[in-house]
Amino acid sequence: MNAGASDIVPDSERRGLIGVLPGAARPYASLMRLDRPIGAWLLFWPGAWAVALAGLGPHGLKLILWLALGAWAMRGAGCVYNDIVDRDLDARVERTRLRPLASGRATVAGAWALLVGLSLVGLVVLLQLNRTAQIVALASLAPVAAYPFMKRVTWWPQAWLGLVFSWAAPVGWAAVTGEVEWPTLLLYAGAVCWVVGYDTLYAIQDLEDDALVGVRSSALALGSRVRLGVGLFYGAALLLWAAALRQVRPDGMALAALAPAAIHLAHQVATLRPADGSDSLAKFRSNRFAGVLIFLACLVVGTS
Repeated sequence: MNAGASDIVPDSERRGLIGVLPGAARPYASLMRLDRPIGAWLLFWPGAWAVALAGLGPHGLKLILWLALGAWAMRGAGCVYNDIVDRDLDARVERTRLRPLASGRATVAGAWALLVGLSLVGLVVLLQLNRTAQIVALASLAPVAAYPFMKRVTWWPQAWLGLVFSWAAPVGWAAVTGEVEWPTLLLYAGAVCWVVGYDTLYAIQDLEDDALVGVRSSALALGSRVRLGVGLFYGAALLLWAAALRQVRPDGMALAALAPAAIHLAHQVATLRPADGSDSLAKFRSNRFAGVLIFLACLVVGTS
């Protein structure tokens, strides 16, 4: 770590919601990515898709709101845990060296306290679900805990992220129906492929630093074939989502409902500039809108 790094405050802590907080609280708000809601959106969408595709049920809107709160809390908790585990690596990567733990602006003890607090919010959400959904949700804890270590042991940590970031799909379906059935398994598998695709875009930003410090990623594994790789994962996601929708409504509406999302994802791949980290970041962030389009497809099919 550079001398005096702990005295450097990122611009993100001087503006917006974090900027109005007391100075002592800002590093911890940054630790849970309060200024970057994109991760919470991406964690939330698979659960919302499943609730919509299951037909919403009698309390669909309320359930979606609970899942949104859970996604926000657990995404924040995941970021805190990830930064606790990765604080040594973060200090060696240009994009992450000013993260609160890597720079020394937050303490490990304080980070663990924040993690416990966010987990308690997640527990409140868990208690709103039926027993089946609770069991499915709790089964995610082990893979979530293992995720930060994956970049040290496999070239495809994005695949593991896909497994954990898509877990809300079977949780949401079970919360409506009380069961885990084929439509949600297909929806989940599609979400896993989608996550691998968009997180590969995100990893493009860190190609040089990751190679230097020995961190592995799908972007490094794919190399010059990164556009093809992202396109194949997006294509697989669309096929699996189409299969899920056809399980619920076996006619052409399933495919037609997915057309806007397919166009959006195809545009991401067609216009991707792999050498431009800012472009790949913009493409990654645009998946928040992709989530909206897939939600609308699930809603149309699930409630028609």
